[in-house]
Amino acid sequence: MPDGFILQPTYRVRNGAPVVQLFGRLEEGCAFLVEDDRFRPYFFASPSAASRLRHEADVISVEEGPLHALDGEPVVRVEVSVPAAVPRLRDALHEEGHAALEADLRFPYRYLIDRGLRASVSIDGACDVLPGGLKRFRNPEIAPSSCRPELRVLSIDLETPRDASAIWSVALVGSDADEVHLLSRDPVAGAVVHPDERRLVEAVAERIRELDPDLLTGWNVVDFDLRTWERRTTALHAKAPLGRVDGAIHFQQDLRFTRQARAGIPGRMVIDGIPLVRDAIRLQDYRLETVARAVLGRGKKIDQEAPDAAAEIARLYREDPAALVAYNREDARLVLDVLEKEGLLALTIERSLLTGMQLDRVGASVASFDRLYLPELRRRGLVAPSVDASRKSAMVRGGAVLDSKPGLFTDVALFDFKSLYPSLIRTFNLDPLAHARAGAGPIVAPNGARFSRSEAILPDVIERFMESREAAKQRGDRHADQAIKIMMNALFGVLGAAGCRFFDPAVANAITGFGQQTLHWTRDAFEAEGVTVLYGDTDSVFVALDGDGSREQAERLRDRVQRLLFERIRSDYGVDPRMELELEGIYSHFFMPRVRGGRSGSKKRYAGMRDGKLELVGLEAIRRDWPAVAGRLQRNLLERVFSGTDPLPFTRDLVQRVKSGELDEELVYAKRLRKGSLDSYTATTPPHVQAARKAGASAGPVIRYVMTAEGPEPVLPGRPLPEGIDHGHYIERVLRPVADAVLEVLGQSFDEALDRPRQLNLL
Repeated sequence: MPDGFILQPTYRVRNGAPVVQLFGRLEEGCAFLVEDDRFRPYFFASPSAASRLRHEADVISVEEGPLHALDGEPVVRVEVSVPAAVPRLRDALHEEGHAALEADLRFPYRYLIDRGLRASVSIDGACDVLPGGLKRFRNPEIAPSSCRPELRVLSIDLETPRDASAIWSVALVGSDADEVHLLSRDPVAGAVVHPDERRLVEAVAERIRELDPDLLTGWNVVDFDLRTWERRTTALHAKAPLGRVDGAIHFQQDLRFTRQARAGIPGRMVIDGIPLVRDAIRLQDYRLETVARAVLGRGKKIDQEAPDAAAEIARLYREDPAALVAYNREDARLVLDVLEKEGLLALTIERSLLTGMQLDRVGASVASFDRLYLPELRRRGLVAPSVDASRKSAMVRGGAVLDSKPGLFTDVALFDFKSLYPSLIRTFNLDPLAHARAGAGPIVAPNGARFSRSEAILPDVIERFMESREAAKQRGDRHADQAIKIMMNALFGVLGAAGCRFFDPAVANAITGFGQQTLHWTRDAFEAEGVTVLYGDTDSVFVALDGDGSREQAERLRDRVQRLLFERIRSDYGVDPRMELELEGIYSHFFMPRVRGGRSGSKKRYAGMRDGKLELVGLEAIRRDWPAVAGRLQRNLLERVFSGTDPLPFTRDLVQRVKSGELDEELVYAKRLRKGSLDSYTATTPPHVQAARKAGASAGPVIRYVMTAEGPEPVLPGRPLPEGIDHGHYIERVLRPVADAVLEVLGQSFDEALDRPRQLNLL
């Protein structure tokens, strides 16, 4: 009875009946396909809809049973012939005023949910072997398992002319491959050559099927490489399928904010490197060159001074094809090395094992929540509603942010609550089912929402997560640890999203309401112990220690404060607190700036020295939309202030270097275009939009520009900086606000660095 990992749950209709298809990799090493034609689509409806449904042609049966909706009303189970019938009947019922429940689940996921399956499965049944070695199991028995087979990953990269009107070369790296296929009639060092484009793509497709990867990856692999592949193979009438079974590439675009594109290849997963890196690493931009330099310390094999990358690639193809081959191969290898160095594919696999979502959808938190919650609901004899597509988002309160005390401090302890929102859910039974079944003697949240003390699902789910996370930490499995952390933190966000079937502003605001109350009660407890709270945000509190500043002193303080807090929770709510206040660390020096142009302390912006390292939060030095020179100034000022060194000499020197043009490379702004097109900017035209319009076709999603005497000018790859940089702009608009925020705590000012008379402060 082999175990395997499900890569792709899908289905097809064969002879008028749906066939569930599960593609994956067995632990023993072979690829597999499970086909099950015994399962039929179904949904639930109110008994009043039963008579109307019995006469529908696609309805197989309408059965009464023991199940109920969350409001306690009984429901009937409606089984239909094909998945496409479900949304049609759901919409027809809705128009007639009837509810259809769980009528929006994808058919293969419905199959997995009903069997309690996630990504790892055990398969019991006979199999046959299809061409290419794919093991096919027909109607086997399937059960959950805990296997982690080694998946085969192949990075693919295409090189083309600027308009992608031909495929010049294809690099394949990974899955025992390290090769480049090149369009050429002559031998080229390091390449497998093909005399025409059709034979090239057919040979590459055959090679991919021979390598049999589970995952195809690349950089912008969906929107460029695979779309180009599909377009060119169609134009060439080439027989070049990439899947484990017949079928074209199916492209999809997420309708969410990210607009992430996905590509479906039968039997394989496509994982684009860009969204994985963007979710994990904060960088100025996400070009492969930028990411590779930051992560690996090396970049693309192309002349970075070339004014036009596309023209340089075309030149290499014509004049130096061996160099193009090396460039193509390295691009494919860079993607694999980046993902490996950061552990991003391993993390994605762990998230799939945890939730059961296929690898290119592990970030779909609402669907992941369904995979975890619906089986638990069914065990209790209950059925969930369908998502209400007409429901509008509602205001969900955020975490509390305490007023800060600006200034420079020593021996500041940072305390925070371990997984605050999941801990609040466990403590106060904050859960959709508990809210629906509040009953008598409920827990009443600060916003008035009521929750059952006995009926709930999420607290037990989180308990299991926490136990699994602790076990992962004990065995040193950082990817499993991180996957569980991501899922636990997503639980609140899901309940606050209108696209979730369990969305209820009362539940979401109960969680944040308890969070705000907890932060305020924690501040009160610290102040009752006679210490000063400098700042607090959501789950963290910064406290000025009044003793020797030792860790032992801070831990004793933590214990007393936690005891006071827990006594208050038990007294007011009659529950056992499932929370933990941790001492995150102690800053030897801590800086809280003022609000720019004001006297009050800022929020979500601070700096501190902890364990000999400078930490910055929310400040200009770590913001991607500020020039690098701001970071150079701010970091050096803070290091000097924290060490007791006069910061003015450094500031004077930096101003002179900016004036002289020595640091012009650090004056570049980088800002992302947020709207769909430049024409969308009508009310205002910010500097980066002005620069983008000047750049024309060379403008990408992230606009790099400098301020000149003539206004913003674009900075284009491989080209010199524009002339006439306005150094006065950077001194007054960039250096001054950054410097004054730090210097004022010492009674100094930026004007002193400019050798100007110090201005009187009349505030």
